[in-house]
Amino acid sequence: MYFAIFIAVLALQRLSELWIAKRNAVWIQSQGGYEVGAEHYKWMVMMHVSWFLSMIVEYMMRKPYVSERWHIWFGIFLLAQVGRYAVIATLGKFWNTRIFVLPSAPKVERGIYRYIKHPNYWIVRIEIFVAPMIFELLATAIIFSVLNHIILKVRIKAEEDALNIMRKI
Repeated sequence: MYFAIFIAVLALQRLSELWIAKRNAVWIQSQGGYEVGAEHYKWMVMMHVSWFLSMIVEYMMRKPYVSERWHIWFGIFLLAQVGRYAVIATLGKFWNTRIFVLPSAPKVERGIYRYIKHPNYWIVRIEIFVAPMIFELLATAIIFSVLNHIILKVRIKAEEDALNIMRKI
């Protein structure tokens, strides 16, 4: 039961973030912004959807108990959520799941961005590993941590390229 509640809440969170991203995309484009690096986005979405499905399948196949260390894993997960919403709040209308260039926008160097480069990706790395570990879903945690690392190499390069475009404008 805890697993079903956790997955449902996590899915609702992600869906609400997609709604925020869509709303922000419309605003950015209305200000003259445009998307870059879209080629990898479908793979990133597929990986995240597969991560959810993998947690569900591994849970159903193994029927594990909640980890004895669940409170540690869940605590780390909650801290990551604080970081996630710090990122969203700091970026405001500029936050998105896609990469946009808005020539008139200054580079964000306040909040969590003052201390960490690409903080959202560090948070996602934590979530990808920790969420499955709450329920001892080790295979999902490891496999998707590796896949996420591969996708983030492409994603961060695309984001750095976008930042370089903005610096030249």
